[in-house]
Amino acid sequence: MNRILIIVSIASFFCWGCDDSSSIKPKRPNVVFLLADDMGYGDFERIGGYTETPNLNRLADEGVFFDNFYAAGPNCSPSRTGLMTGKSPAKVGMYSYRPQHHPLHLPDHEQTMAELLKTKGYQTAHIGKWHLGELTENPEFDHPQPHDQGFDYSLGTENNAEPSHLNPINFIRNGKALGLVEGYSCQIVAQECMDWLNQKSDDPFFLYVAFHEPHAKVASPPELVEKYKNLPQKDAEYLANIDHLDRAIGRILDDLEQHDLMDNTIIMFSSDNGSYRLASNAALKAVKSYLYDGGIRVPGIVKWPGIKTTKKIIDTPTGLVDVLPTLCEIVGIDPPEDLDGTSFLPLLEGKPFRRKHPLYWFFYRTSPEIAMRVGDHMILGLDHDTIPRPHQFSQDDYEYLKTISLKDYELYDLRHDFSQENNLFDTHPKKDSLKALVNHQLTEIRNNRYPWKELPLKLERRKKKTNWVRY
Repeated sequence: MNRILIIVSIASFFCWGCDDSSSIKPKRPNVVFLLADDMGYGDFERIGGYTETPNLNRLADEGVFFDNFYAAGPNCSPSRTGLMTGKSPAKVGMYSYRPQHHPLHLPDHEQTMAELLKTKGYQTAHIGKWHLGELTENPEFDHPQPHDQGFDYSLGTENNAEPSHLNPINFIRNGKALGLVEGYSCQIVAQECMDWLNQKSDDPFFLYVAFHEPHAKVASPPELVEKYKNLPQKDAEYLANIDHLDRAIGRILDDLEQHDLMDNTIIMFSSDNGSYRLASNAALKAVKSYLYDGGIRVPGIVKWPGIKTTKKIIDTPTGLVDVLPTLCEIVGIDPPEDLDGTSFLPLLEGKPFRRKHPLYWFFYRTSPEIAMRVGDHMILGLDHDTIPRPHQFSQDDYEYLKTISLKDYELYDLRHDFSQENNLFDTHPKKDSLKALVNHQLTEIRNNRYPWKELPLKLERRKKKTNWVRY
């Protein structure tokens, strides 16, 4: 992989905004957040990926590419929780992905990005994958619905598109199940976005677009699979899926342009975690479900005419938890207290950036269990727990969180060790202070466990921590 491709390819200049000297107060910017599902850092063509992503390339050409951008967690529900709240998912109690009919959900008292933007008159829509709670009003769980968490409009699925991306049967629009919907999921989502944009009012809007691609089970148009026929069939289907996702994004971008909305719209793109396909993570260590960079480092793109920096690539570590405080600062909202994210607006303005709290990740199910980014270094803690863990969060796992402790540590200099091959911990002069940082964070997580009740009991279908996914 040649990471220089990023710098060579992304060469256009930024828009500097209008020089309008009118005294009329400018309208607040619209916000469109585009989220892929399980798309790896290396699936973006500009990183050197095999698939074609001309529309994502276009976004990066016209905006900025964040080269050290991180998901909020190594799998679906935790990462989406971090995006919506600006908090570590462990702080909110979303310790793992949530299966159907499971008590885990985004608590109603947490303020979401949509709820905050509504205080400034934004109209809001969620279209695509939800995965933050039951998407039907199930009295057994009584989870808050999208409309309870700030979204005026919702079309989505509770989890993945079923039975695959082709002809899904589990879309729900504003609480009403639609049954079979013909077509491919990403194009269904794109069309719904365009339909919603066409009927909205002139007030500023927030559109959260959570695609299902390229999460398995993958389904891609045969003509796109044919483009990659020189590769093994499974790889060709996956790359065609990224290609198809990019085309759906292109439809949304074209629609925004046709309605003269680009000049006052912030468009952001990322993925909820790394890919389950090792080759898609561009030589990063590990895959989805791990706290090595292959599980959490993802593409990050921001396009907005308000950007003032001349940089096309920003390598300051940032992530999904930073999106909420960034939008709050842009729009003029007092953010909630106790956020883990920090506004990266200064980076967009070419100003000094100071992170309030180090980015950190916690995931009990695999090992290492905790990671923290400190400057160019990633410190990881391992407890060497050998008890197999189930796929869904159980009462047994909750009990484990009460006593988890770290027995070993790894430290990597990511500026010089992209693939995390050289563990520096034993010889690093600051190892004790770094160890103290990550231990303190784990203690805080352990002592402030979210009080979940009625979790499933100890489950039999279990795997060892190193057997969830390969790396």
